[in-house]
Amino acid sequence: MKLFVAVGRLLIGTTFGVSGYGAVRDPKGRATVAAPTLDKLREIVPLPKDDALLVQINGGAQVAAGATLGLGIFPRLSALILAGSLAITTYAGHEFWKVEHPEQRNAQKIYFLKNLAMLGGLLVIAGAKKK
Repeated sequence: MKLFVAVGRLLIGTTFGVSGYGAVRDPKGRATVAAPTLDKLREIVPLPKDDALLVQINGGAQVAAGATLGLGIFPRLSALILAGSLAITTYAGHEFWKVEHPEQRNAQKIYFLKNLAMLGGLLVIAGAKKK
């Protein structure tokens, strides 16, 4: 059982590390997609106006929390950080309900549901009792 948990954390952590690194290196496309959601968030939370910077910060958090999760360092905290990041990026990046083209809508729905599954896994890790 411990082996499964360790491998699962490593796989999830690696996924976020790779994705986060991509966001840090090249935030432009993600920033464009995230802009409408970030504008809505700015009505509630005082965020910097630089969308690319926010994408890079989020990417950096994913790299750091993905690495610590994968290595088993503070796994519950790491999972919570990743869950918060994933919830926002899923809503901002995969609004399938707004897509009119059927194939693109379906693709976005698949990405959205995949992210929900990952979010579920992160919540399982975050809620696991310490042994």
